[in-house]
Amino acid sequence: MKIAIVRGTVVSTQKEPSLGGSRLLLVQFIGADGEPISDCEVATDSVGAGEGEWVLVTLGSGARQIYSDRPRPVDALVVGIIDTVSVDKQLLYSKRDRDR
Repeated sequence: MKIAIVRGTVVSTQKEPSLGGSRLLLVQFIGADGEPISDCEVATDSVGAGEGEWVLVTLGSGARQIYSDRPRPVDALVVGIIDTVSVDKQLLYSKRDRDR
C-alpha cells in the first residue's frame, strides 16, 4: 500500500460497464517526508474519501481482490482514510488537525 492525498474527483460518463457506480478519485502519492511526490493515479474509492484527506491506496492485483464477486478493471483502490501518521516518533499528519 501507498499513502496518498486526494486531490479531486474524476468524472467519466463513458466507461467500462463494470465500473458503473464506482467513484473515481485523483490521488497524489506522499513521500516519507510528508511531501507530495509527482506521481498521480486515478483510484476507485471504496471508503468515501474526500478531497484533501490522506488515504491508503492499494495497487495491482490487491486492488482487484475486493471485487472478486464481480471483476472490474481496477488498478488502484482507496482502502482506508488515514487518521494519523508518525515517523521517527514525530507526528507527520493528523486528520484531526486538518479538519480544524
